[in-house]
Amino acid sequence: MPIHVLNEHLINHIAAGEVIERPASVIKELVENSLDAHASWIHVDILQGGHELIRVRDDGDGILPEELLLALQRHATSKIHSVSDLEDLSSLGFRGEALPSIAAVSRFTLISYHKTQTSAYAIQGEGGQLSPLSPESHPHGTSVEVRDLFFNTPARRRFLRKPSTEFQYIEKMLNQLALSRFDVGFSLKHQHRSFLHCPAAKTEEASKERMVAVLGETFMQHAIKIEWTAAGLSLSGWLAEPTYTRSQSDLQLIYVNGRSVRDKLLTHAVRQAYQDVLFHDRHPAYVLYLAIHSNQVDVNVHPSKHEVRFRDSRTVHDFVLTAVKKALAQLHPGLSNPTLHRPIPPPQRLSQAAVQTALAVQAPLSLSSETLTEAPEEKRLGYAIAQLHGIYILSQNEHGLVIVDMHAAHERIIYEKLKRQWSVAKVTTQTLLVPITIALNSAEMACWESNQNALTILGIDSEAIGLNSIVVRSMPTLLQNLSIESLIRDIIADLMGDSGSHRIQEAGDHLLSSMACRGSVQAHRNLSVFEMNALLRDMEQTEHAGQCNHGRPTWKQISMRELDQFFLRGR
Repeated sequence: MPIHVLNEHLINHIAAGEVIERPASVIKELVENSLDAHASWIHVDILQGGHELIRVRDDGDGILPEELLLALQRHATSKIHSVSDLEDLSSLGFRGEALPSIAAVSRFTLISYHKTQTSAYAIQGEGGQLSPLSPESHPHGTSVEVRDLFFNTPARRRFLRKPSTEFQYIEKMLNQLALSRFDVGFSLKHQHRSFLHCPAAKTEEASKERMVAVLGETFMQHAIKIEWTAAGLSLSGWLAEPTYTRSQSDLQLIYVNGRSVRDKLLTHAVRQAYQDVLFHDRHPAYVLYLAIHSNQVDVNVHPSKHEVRFRDSRTVHDFVLTAVKKALAQLHPGLSNPTLHRPIPPPQRLSQAAVQTALAVQAPLSLSSETLTEAPEEKRLGYAIAQLHGIYILSQNEHGLVIVDMHAAHERIIYEKLKRQWSVAKVTTQTLLVPITIALNSAEMACWESNQNALTILGIDSEAIGLNSIVVRSMPTLLQNLSIESLIRDIIADLMGDSGSHRIQEAGDHLLSSMACRGSVQAHRNLSVFEMNALLRDMEQTEHAGQCNHGRPTWKQISMRELDQFFLRGR
């Protein structure tokens, strides 16, 4: 076949395939146009999962009559005017492909009442063939009706799922959009039945109500607020506690400058922040909003605009990692501040001599005796009253009963202490009996040369021998039992990527975790009340004390209300 110019009709169908995958894609494009038009309410109505009808109506600025025809031409947009505008995008849509692509594969109606006009005008199309403008009755704003999607491309229509499945995609898409703009109201109806009705949220309480409406009450019960700003970046949103995990990554939402994205760099940073507290094969849940100057991020990567590219990806990754880690680190029992329920008297204060005598009889858990002689204030984990089968500590606090897995809790306490020592002390190195020679390719060799000093600081003493080989003469003592060549290659691979190298830290954390597990109090050891209370006090001062090193919970609160309900008290 000779080279030839494609006709406009075929070009529009190809563009439609790039922009529109299914009915949910249509709704995404139309709702984003409504948001760019400063809408305060957006209503979405669908029939048969979008197969039969998609209608999106807003109360935004509207489109001028003389621009209606232009809006249905490819690459016609009001959002950019020059190449420089692409470097500073603030709108959700800017390519000018959505409306003509949708019109090319549907029976299409566009009605708009611009805020400066006295009436509305409509334009209709079928398979890309447009009718003349005509006056129409319509409130201020814009409505777009899409009927019989892919009616003229039966091969693509056959790839649509059944209406109930397509509706699930639509509902998920609109929920994501509803969480991107709390100042805008959203509604969704399917088969004339309401599935979402969220008025604009002007207060913190209203924002939480929308979160509950979209993500469910359980998520919000386990969510903590995060707000972190540094280096011109800002991260806010909600993180689920590590004890609230999912079998899939289905509740992980990330927004960059208000745009919902699927970005491996950001999800890797969050996952890495959770790795120390997450149970294996489980996934964290979160809704995060990253604000970054628009000239530092490229959203013009893919027609669907789901992907972004950061100018300084290393800085963004480390910023998100640090912010999430610091937020999760605050989740220790001592910082919780629940509503007071039922105060209880603390145990009687003991003299220093009595404490020392007790500690001499019962071997302490490497915990300081000062924690046993504090001013008698109420503590979050309360005060120990018994030990159950040498495994659990039973404590009563102002809310009711606290149950603590003593091994898991002590394991986390020791682990965090070891990590602090590792982070502040000079890295102890071990000279290798036989130096290890590692062959690298040219790219790996260049990376090693750029980072040799950093590796030395981490305790890896290496030098070049020849053009494409290095010799490793010493390693951190904590890592001496690892495969040195594999570790070096993994570190260099990380350094060549965008995520930076965390292999040393991860390997060190793994060994420290094993040491903490073996060094913590084991099951079936009888503890004194003094030791149990010392353990509770240390938990209240330890980061991540709600989970052990393997992500298992360390304690559980059972309220008096729950106990009263179980025993039918007051009935």
